[in-house]
Amino acid sequence: MRDDPLSDVLKLADVQSLMSGGFAASGDWAIRFPAPDKIKFFAAVRGACWLQLDGEAGPVRMASGDVILLSAQRSFVLASHLETVPVDAHALFAGRVDPIVGVNGATRENAEVLQIGGHVRLHPDYGALLADVLPPLIHVQGSAVEAQALRWILDQLMHEREDLPGSGLATVQLGHLLFIQVLRAHLATGGVLRAGWLRAATDARLAPALRLIHGEPGRAWRLDQMARACAMSRTSFALHFKNVAGEAPLSYLARWRMRLAEHALRRGDAPLATLAETLGYASESAFSHAFKRIVGVSPKRYGANARAAHDSGDADETEIEDVL
Repeated sequence: MRDDPLSDVLKLADVQSLMSGGFAASGDWAIRFPAPDKIKFFAAVRGACWLQLDGEAGPVRMASGDVILLSAQRSFVLASHLETVPVDAHALFAGRVDPIVGVNGATRENAEVLQIGGHVRLHPDYGALLADVLPPLIHVQGSAVEAQALRWILDQLMHEREDLPGSGLATVQLGHLLFIQVLRAHLATGGVLRAGWLRAATDARLAPALRLIHGEPGRAWRLDQMARACAMSRTSFALHFKNVAGEAPLSYLARWRMRLAEHALRRGDAPLATLAETLGYASESAFSHAFKRIVGVSPKRYGANARAAHDSGDADETEIEDVL
């Protein structure tokens, strides 16, 4: 079965959702977390608490089963009571030997509140496809119908923390699934995304056109063909596409081709002539001109820079420790 448009975008952005730890707490407690440099997510496996995000007027109440996706690069506090003076997260999690840290002597078995969390790592070249269109905070309530799948994932994540064979890979896959389910739940409950690639990939009315573009990016698609696939007039289709994707259909097609070209050039697995033909350009020079106009550098320079970065180890640089 061919991938859907959202799967195409997630794969191109090289989305990796990684679980990093959590905490068990009882009594009065509060923890201040630094501004994240990645998209964060955390879930209330048990109990309730408050979330106060810097820059927001009011707090958010998290109940058992709730999941938060945080794309804003702002510090925040999780607390039993908002009046409690918070401790610094780095100090609390420093030197931990267990992924779940106890607060006030609590353990994962007896804690009033049990939270787990992690982050979503995106490829630096493609991450804007997602990060730039997400709202600062997505809150999926555990009581919502759409959260049923999330509750199962949370149960499995806790089970996989018991060092079962293959638990490392299983946890990564469950974290990835958690991220996708949060997006689905957000959209199913009427949540909005800013105009861009991700919003276009999740728009049901545009799905037929995006399947054409993603399925055969090298084909010279015309506006009337895409509009007809979506059962819309040319004018209505062009207007709706621009409102959702933030650009015209043919501009989207050109930029999607260049995203694919960047991916191939980073891998170094296709000569320019072959890449030009695959993506629908009559010659290598026509492709190179289009690539430089959209990306800002020539494809040869882009490929050389990517190889140099890989050889120097930049592609595998160590990330800042994620405390939750």
